[in-house]
Amino acid sequence: MNRHRMLSMAAAALLLLVTIVPASSAQAQSHARAAGTAAVPGTSLSIDELYQHRSLIGTTPEGYSWSADGKRVLFLWNDEGYSFRDLWAYVPESGERTRLTFLGKDVPPETEKRGIAEAVFLQGDRIAFALDGKLHIREPDGAIIPVEQDKQAVRQLALSPDGRHLSFLSGAPFDPRNRVTRGGILWTRDAAASRPDSARRVAGEDDPKVYVSSYHWSSDSRTIAFELSDDRAMPERDIYHYAKGELQNNRVIRAFPGDETTRTQIGTVNLSTLETRLFERPDPKHHVWGFGLSEDGRRLFINSSDLEVKEHVVYVYEVASGRREIFYQERDPRHIRPDWRVAWAPGDRGLIILTDRDGYLHLYHKETAQSAPRQITHGEWEIESFAVDGRSERVYFVANESHLAERQLYRVGLAGGAIERVSPSTPGTHAPVYSPDFRRIASFFTNDMTPPELFVLDPDRPDQPAQVTRSPQPEFSRQTWADISYVEFASHVDGTPLIGRLSLPANYDPSRHYPLIVGSVYSDAVRNQWGGRRAHPTWGIDQYFVAQGYIVLNVNIRGSWGQGRSHTHGQLHSYGETDINDLESGVRYLVEQGFVDPQRVGIWGSSYGGLMTIMSLAKKPGVYAAGIAGAPATNVWHAYPSQMWIMGPPDGPDMPARYEAQSPLFQVQGVRDPLMIIHGTRDPVVLYSDTIALAERMIANEQMFELVTLPGANHAWASDNLAQTRFAFKKMVEFFNRHLTPNP
Repeated sequence: MNRHRMLSMAAAALLLLVTIVPASSAQAQSHARAAGTAAVPGTSLSIDELYQHRSLIGTTPEGYSWSADGKRVLFLWNDEGYSFRDLWAYVPESGERTRLTFLGKDVPPETEKRGIAEAVFLQGDRIAFALDGKLHIREPDGAIIPVEQDKQAVRQLALSPDGRHLSFLSGAPFDPRNRVTRGGILWTRDAAASRPDSARRVAGEDDPKVYVSSYHWSSDSRTIAFELSDDRAMPERDIYHYAKGELQNNRVIRAFPGDETTRTQIGTVNLSTLETRLFERPDPKHHVWGFGLSEDGRRLFINSSDLEVKEHVVYVYEVASGRREIFYQERDPRHIRPDWRVAWAPGDRGLIILTDRDGYLHLYHKETAQSAPRQITHGEWEIESFAVDGRSERVYFVANESHLAERQLYRVGLAGGAIERVSPSTPGTHAPVYSPDFRRIASFFTNDMTPPELFVLDPDRPDQPAQVTRSPQPEFSRQTWADISYVEFASHVDGTPLIGRLSLPANYDPSRHYPLIVGSVYSDAVRNQWGGRRAHPTWGIDQYFVAQGYIVLNVNIRGSWGQGRSHTHGQLHSYGETDINDLESGVRYLVEQGFVDPQRVGIWGSSYGGLMTIMSLAKKPGVYAAGIAGAPATNVWHAYPSQMWIMGPPDGPDMPARYEAQSPLFQVQGVRDPLMIIHGTRDPVVLYSDTIALAERMIANEQMFELVTLPGANHAWASDNLAQTRFAFKKMVEFFNRHLTPNP
């Protein structure tokens, strides 16, 4: 794609956004240009001003839940931009939005507290919600009644289909002998009851290492299917660290590749008799990706795979007898992503299966174990998730049919045929929650120019969305934000088509060569949504870098979702090889197009992104002038067992050579360019001790590097707390400014 076409795409996206989302910053930027202020390269705000207790981009609306009649939707939000979320409701017919609780009014603004975690409608106007791990009921008059206060970590609230019972999970009873606690006990209580303690225990054990992790109601409300997880065979590890002036121990259940993992069983409980049945699988250590009872309650599917996700198997059981059959099976020795989804077809006529058997993730209908799967959707694009509307015999789904970086909403009949888009024409990303009758969709919507908001959509009138929330603070619209666009280029190694998300200064000058920051690098990093990635709060530092005169690039590396099976296959056994070649291809493309000064290219990422950063410096000296690795996965022998999807098992015939080839710890001798490492000492995901091992090796090699230690910080070091976020991001800015010299 040439530069003119790339920038034209960005302009078209902005025009669509202005017409449909009036509160966007695109409109503010057009006003600024009309006023003659377009010379401002980006936001004028500092790191401290971008990251505040009162968020500039507002508080994201979360936790959507529909009433049984589909006439109201609950959501959790703070309209002032603080972190504490109260309970709100919206009525699509009238457009009325109402705040239902004011629990955050007495919470100090500087408190980093998330507030209500989830909520569901009961009968009438009664609402159950979880706050600080405790269950509460909001009565129609607004009174808040604490209930079940002896139960901890209340979560996964659900109302039975007949509306008579509220179900939830809670933590196991506290046992001082167990330093490692998880726990999950399943309870039900009369949804109409106001008594404080009336819940009935229906599944789960007192042992905190054996817990109910998820569950589903049957359509007739007589049975609950549940997932029982058992961690008793898994190793426990002590993570010692100093914080608050003394030695601390963060003891965790933590397996490495080859260790015992969680054993999973799927069961059902009859709510009349409390009789429980557990359904056997050939190997209880194998992954479970989903399960569900048929509408008539007579059959149960389990969507599963082996530990390396190379063999996908869907079992169907007769609930009464426990008899099992293999309903669907497929093996792909190069598979690395468990993106499969399964649901019952309307009328229990077999299963709808999301699989990439034709090369892309599409929907199939398989009526019996003996029949061949019939493909419902087709094309060189992929489906992320779906939901079945049994009444209309249609399937609603999220897909990137319009553009790789987007997640739009569609529907298609069970018989297949033409698909119908049911989200607006605005580019961006939707995360839907469907009303029970599928007449409305509550969507978490965002795009490159719009922070997340709640929209309610009518699938029959998709271009008339109702915007329920307006979250950004007034200062947001007064800033000039980066221009976001997308570039297409080929791998310089094998020609594979790749795509990148490009952030340019608002006053980009094509006659100049800019310094470039590649990152934060990760898989699934190219998305049309505010900040690019929701998992990390990097939107502000990206905008800050662009305002300082940098270009920022994200690349949809091999192994990422959205470009088909062959695209992901390239990442097998290839940490620190194919992925970093894809990143380099993006750098080469921008240099060839005249965007970038090849002497001023930086790279950064966290976790797996930290692995890619160090590997890029080690294997490609001179391509990058500097790199920052946050919580870097330097030793894949200490990865989670799920990383075997890509790395393979640790007892293969080519070990230890292959694991060492994928581990920066054993490749770091090639690093010649400036490197900064940022890591928290409490991290249970990527061990701080692995960073120390890498540091010791670099010191022995007389290699220079900088280490920023965050005492007591977790794996998500960029979002633990505001002070730490500001400190770490300022260290990053100082490091890149020193080595890349941004344009004035």
